[in-house]
Amino acid sequence: MAHVHPPHYAHFGPPRVAHFDPPKVVYYARFLQFDLARFELGKLLLKTKKNGPALEMFQFLTSSKQGNPEYFYYLGRTYESFKEKDKANKAFKTAVEKDSTHLRSLYSLGKYYVGQEIKDSALVYIDKGLRFYENDVAMINLKALAFFNNGQFKQAIPHFERLLELGEEKPFVYEKLAFCYFRNWEPEKALEAYRKLSGFPDKLAAAYRGLGEVYFDEKELDSAQYYIEKSIEERMATFPQEYADLGRIARLKGQTKKSMDYYVKAWEENKENYYNYYQVCILADEYYKDPETRLNYHEKLLEMYPDIVPWLKERVKNRITEIKEEIHFASN
Repeated sequence: MAHVHPPHYAHFGPPRVAHFDPPKVVYYARFLQFDLARFELGKLLLKTKKNGPALEMFQFLTSSKQGNPEYFYYLGRTYESFKEKDKANKAFKTAVEKDSTHLRSLYSLGKYYVGQEIKDSALVYIDKGLRFYENDVAMINLKALAFFNNGQFKQAIPHFERLLELGEEKPFVYEKLAFCYFRNWEPEKALEAYRKLSGFPDKLAAAYRGLGEVYFDEKELDSAQYYIEKSIEERMATFPQEYADLGRIARLKGQTKKSMDYYVKAWEENKENYYNYYQVCILADEYYKDPETRLNYHEKLLEMYPDIVPWLKERVKNRITEIKEEIHFASN
């Protein structure tokens, strides 16, 4: 049976001695005992959030000639507690230089670059880890996220699928995989993944929202409306985007007044988004015959949002001019 090399999380062998010298062996054994004691104390200090003393301990340990990668890993962890990411990454990289299979340091570096959305740098460390530990779910998840955050949904899919194969049937996996399928033009798989997501009670709103988006994209407007409304029922927060989506669906169904009402709700949920109120203006143009009423909507938009984007401001001003001309000619 082949020997399986365990993950190199720690290397605690004593330094080599060129010739057998009993006094020297005793000295190194005592020296090692002191270092091990300092190491355990440093971990305890870090765990109990005594970060200053912990930093001193790991700085001392990494200054020794033994060069244990675990010391550098924990030095990096301690720098992280001070939010000194550059120093932390330098320590993690030193750990990897001393042991190319040091998984936790590789993971820490990969996680940092994924968080910074620097995909290529992230993959350097993630792929190093996966070469030695191909089924490590944390590393596979990082690889999936590296592609996902970069908008490469097709490339992310096999890694999220691999997580499910390894038993990681967790809501965040289903949610991201469903979105990847949706963006990769695989609606049936997206629907299946969102239905799996709905099996997690705290993710019902997200699942319904996703189902609504897929059905809307497939032009199944009744199903899209049903699930978006269900999403609103499940959520305990604001939902301007859901109301805006319902407005779009109602408009496609030719339900102008209903669409306008939904866009008003979307605007009321988030009044910083002037685009929803612009949609209200467009729908008011379609719904109301009275030009004074239509004019009032457009003028109110410019009154409330004097700093809207130039192209939209120009469009609204032109429409105001047109309506005023309509009123003028009607009066004559």
